Amino acid sequence: MSALPPAHEAHGPTPDRTAVIAALSRELPADCLISDPGRLRAYECDGLMLMREMPLAVALPTTEAQVIATLRACRRLGVPVVPRGAGTGLSGGATPHRHGVVLSTARMNRILSVDRLAQQAVVEPGVRNLAVSEAAAPFGLYYAPDPSSQIACSIGGNVAENSGGVHCLKYGLTVHNVLRVRMVNMEGEVMEIGSAAPDSPGYDLLAVTIGSEGLLGVVTEVTVKLVPKPRVARCVLAAFNDIRRAGQAVADVIAAGIIPAGLEMMDQATTAAVEQFVHAGYPLDAAAILLCESDGTEEEVQDEIARVRALLEAAGATEIRISRDEAERLRFWAGRKAAFPAAGRISPDYYCMDGTIPRKRLAEMLEAMEGMAGRYGLGLLNVFHAGDGNLHPLILFDSNDPDSVRRAEAFGVDILELSVKLGGTITGEHGVGLEKINQMCSQFGADELDMFHRVKAAFDPAGLMNPGKAVPTLHRCAEMGHMHVHHGELPHPDLPRF
Repeated sequence: MSALPPAHEAHGPTPDRTAVIAALSRELPADCLISDPGRLRAYECDGLMLMREMPLAVALPTTEAQVIATLRACRRLGVPVVPRGAGTGLSGGATPHRHGVVLSTARMNRILSVDRLAQQAVVEPGVRNLAVSEAAAPFGLYYAPDPSSQIACSIGGNVAENSGGVHCLKYGLTVHNVLRVRMVNMEGEVMEIGSAAPDSPGYDLLAVTIGSEGLLGVVTEVTVKLVPKPRVARCVLAAFNDIRRAGQAVADVIAAGIIPAGLEMMDQATTAAVEQFVHAGYPLDAAAILLCESDGTEEEVQDEIARVRALLEAAGATEIRISRDEAERLRFWAGRKAAFPAAGRISPDYYCMDGTIPRKRLAEMLEAMEGMAGRYGLGLLNVFHAGDGNLHPLILFDSNDPDSVRRAEAFGVDILELSVKLGGTITGEHGVGLEKINQMCSQFGADELDMFHRVKAAFDPAGLMNPGKAVPTLHRCAEMGHMHVHHGELPHPDLPRF
């Protein structure tokens, strides 16, 4: 496996593991603390298995009071803390620190309330994404963000990564569907950020908190917005014999002022892989397929589908199907949501990327990635949120072959760097974590990174909360050649480095 980036190395004196475990044992019940090396192995990585590290211990608090006590003990001992949700993250955001403690919120999994009239739910961070919708279903409501891992991923992790899903085009990301967050900082202080009301006074710290990747604090409670279930939902499946035409069809739909509930694309290799897995009935001879969903009232859906169909036909679709019932609609989406496990069936390992580009550059990007796959000699499956340009190419490799791992990592870097060059960004919903920290130096300049560090320091002056993730040090960028350093002196020498 690849080594962790240098930024993840310990800073300051190495903590005494025995003292750390003893301190946590005084604060947590015996079944809420893991220190046995065999059991710690389960926490050595999140969904990004290319990067692994063993923590000193894992804390599994069941209450906010235990979270506070854990953080205060670690702060007193100078021990880094890595917050962890369900461990489904794909950017290494929950990769342990070798001299730190993992604080998992998995056991804080109660749904505290569902308010039908206010259309809100209050949940603990360990509640599964899909469980929120299941609890709200009797009231005709649901929670809109739907990551492909929604059966397992938790709301706390969704907040940390600002997760999306196949319906985020119309209904937004986590940041658009969370009203309030209760969070504990490294000092053990509780903060209430946001409000159940439509707005709250002061700076918009909720937007800063959501997507902060565990760098600012540990989430202990979340108030989410619920939305009414649409009366009707239908999905259009369109096949294209040319991937450029499929990309143009996406641009045409959005240009026409249509914002579908979902607009997804899969290339031929992906379609073949998922068809073996879920038998969704996809056309296997198509170079690409689009899934375009419309929801609302019967009249709204009929009108939107008619407009979409005309645009898809004009763009050169060779086949168009419209789901006849709810079972068929779910079957269409089952294949898209099963893209990741399907990749695992045909390759020893896969590496999921997360670049985002302008929609008009989709075809250009896809052709470029096809060339990269040939140069690196690796398989590639393309599946992505076409409506907002969020790519999820799956690079197929073998983790038992060091050269295959090296090529996969280099392939991923090329994808992210090209995303930036095409006017996009290095992440759409997976976060930066450890995986993309070097590419942050490509996307942002010194002044922007300065500001990111100052925000971090305002919440965590000691720099113990998930250190070495998401935001690179200026020194790191200088070492990579992305920042000019004059006579070995960094700009802003007063800025805390962590």
